[in-house]
Amino acid sequence: GADVILDMVAGDYVSRNFKAAAMEGRILIIAFLNGPKAETNFTPLLLKRLTLMGSTLRAQPVANKGAIAGKLRQQVWPLFENGTIKPVIYQTLPMNEARAAHDILRGGAHVGKVVLEVP
Repeated sequence: GADVILDMVAGDYVSRNFKAAAMEGRILIIAFLNGPKAETNFTPLLLKRLTLMGSTLRAQPVANKGAIAGKLRQQVWPLFENGTIKPVIYQTLPMNEARAAHDILRGGAHVGKVVLEVP
C-alpha cells in the first residue's frame, strides 16, 4: 500500500484511497474533481490506523504558500531528481494532440499523468 496519498479527486475515490493506503498511511485531500461528497465504509480507516486530512493552498496567505514551496524545493524535488520517487505516466502525446489528451482526462479511466511533449 501507499504510505502517502495526495487526492485531488475525492468523491468516490475516498473508498479507493482507503484500500490503496498502507498501514498507518496518510491521505490528504486537496481538491474535489469528483465532488465534495462521498459515501464510504470507514472501517479501513480504523483497521489500518489511517490519517485523513484536508487542505488547500488557495485560502492561505502568500507567505505560507512561499514557505510550502521552499520546503517542497528542499525536501521533495531532490527525491524526484535522484529517482527515489517517480510520477506514474499513463500516456505521452505530442503537443499537437492536446485535444486527445484532454479526452483521456475527461474519460477518467486513466491512472497516472497524461503528458504533452513540447517540441
